[in-house]
Amino acid sequence: METLTAGLIGSHIQKTRLPRALRLLCDAAGIQFKFELIDTDGMADFHFDATVEDLKARNWSGVTVTHPYKTYAARYAGENLLPEIARLGASNTLIFGPPLSGHNTDFTGFISAWRARMGNVSPGKVAMAGAGGVARALAFALVELGATNISIWDVEPGKAEQLAGECGGPARGISPEQANTAVNTADGVINATALGMEHAPGMAFDADHIGPQSWAFDAVYTPTNTAFLKTCHAAGLECLTGFDLFCHMAIGSFEAYTGHEVDKPSALRKLAGLQPED
Repeated sequence: METLTAGLIGSHIQKTRLPRALRLLCDAAGIQFKFELIDTDGMADFHFDATVEDLKARNWSGVTVTHPYKTYAARYAGENLLPEIARLGASNTLIFGPPLSGHNTDFTGFISAWRARMGNVSPGKVAMAGAGGVARALAFALVELGATNISIWDVEPGKAEQLAGECGGPARGISPEQANTAVNTADGVINATALGMEHAPGMAFDADHIGPQSWAFDAVYTPTNTAFLKTCHAAGLECLTGFDLFCHMAIGSFEAYTGHEVDKPSALRKLAGLQPED
């Protein structure tokens, strides 16, 4: 029987739902599943490349990578990054092959989640709070989807300017003081900050400026219905959730690991039971 042997490298990852998602998909495909968490929190002597080399030597299928190691994974993959994500400079999935390949299922997952909900509609003008790791994948995905303008701000303005410069095209970094102006004229609004998570309540947007837009996305998925999305839903916006992204990311990871193409509607129904309780 085919076996998927993989794991997750990251810091503070004990609550991840990814192993359960991959197990559901493996069970449906008749694939044996072995998964290990490599939580680097508190590891003083962790070395990314040496760890990955050890996993390869143990005949793992590959490894998923989360904060703060996505840039490490991209550097490790080098010229073996998939061409469509090479510009991101970040990878969250290494498939050992051979040959080695580096993927970013945050990037492909958002594109998939968008098209599943919105079809071929362009995101239009977008206002995005946050310029960290997930924002990078989202910004490049928005360009791929045909966004006409992407205004990015962050509590560290230099990060927004840097991301916009690397993303190019319609992206621009703005100051937090310019955010409400960008929000007022946006077609869509995105929270790519930690605000809204269980340990960081609140929202990155002024509720008084939510309403003229047509859609919203929140990268936070615990809880799924954040204060931001509740505000957007009440204002009549079409809402994409962080859990939507998680499900499509998990499907993309499974397909990368196994080479099996899944029936997405069926897979999404299976994964729905993993949604966090609000």
